[in-house]
Amino acid sequence: MLEISKLVKRYGRDEPVLKELDLTVEGSSVVSIVGASGAGKSTMLRCINRLVEPTSGSIKLNGNELVHLRGRELRRARRKIGMVFQGFNLIDRLTVMENVLAGRLGYVNLYQAITRRYPQSDIERAFTLMERVGIAHYANKRADELSGGERQRVGVVRALMQEPEILLADEPTASLDPRTSEQIMKLLQSLASELSLPVLINIHNVAQAKAYTERIVGLRHGRMIFDGAPADFGKEALDAIYGGIETAEDEITEEPGRPAQQGVAHDST
Repeated sequence: MLEISKLVKRYGRDEPVLKELDLTVEGSSVVSIVGASGAGKSTMLRCINRLVEPTSGSIKLNGNELVHLRGRELRRARRKIGMVFQGFNLIDRLTVMENVLAGRLGYVNLYQAITRRYPQSDIERAFTLMERVGIAHYANKRADELSGGERQRVGVVRALMQEPEILLADEPTASLDPRTSEQIMKLLQSLASELSLPVLINIHNVAQAKAYTERIVGLRHGRMIFDGAPADFGKEALDAIYGGIETAEDEITEEPGRPAQQGVAHDST
């Protein structure tokens, strides 16, 4: 279970990006975070895995307070937080297998990491997960030879190799075409159920949030102003989150399988 309480993030003397945010995610739920540019979506995810330092507040993962961890304790905690990035964050010159096994770096010693001599059990698990997402036949192929969808699948498997207690996905479909982005969303949805893994997805496509997640959290100016089921996310919630942006309404009406309108900018915070 992820428990966020009164989370604040401020950069310098500027107005806080996150303003006493409260959020609980548990079980195998798939939760989407939506909001306009600057709403704080990406900042929130990066506070959870401490890529960004919270200014104040509490972040607990299965009862373990993350905010005050340092050094070795922080590294151990990060092993249990899988992260899927918009830009994939792969090492292009390495093979798919080598990129996937990078998810075990927090578990092996320095010699094993430098020489890439991973335990056989890690290699076997990597093949199992790659088969599950349909990329096992690319095991020895360089990462830069893959398509965007294939690269994102590598990123998903790498995160799962950490044996995470929660999976964070920061705009995982923003760099993909509409059909491939739907495939990635379906994959995240099914993996959450299969692995009993909570998944928190920062996403700018409202239609995909409604179609592939079971709960939507809407942020505006660092505050949560909607938290509910996709069926309850209508025009009123959309206007409250995006301030009545005309193109936002167009995006919410897009059906899965059709290209989304390009009106709602994604969060750069």
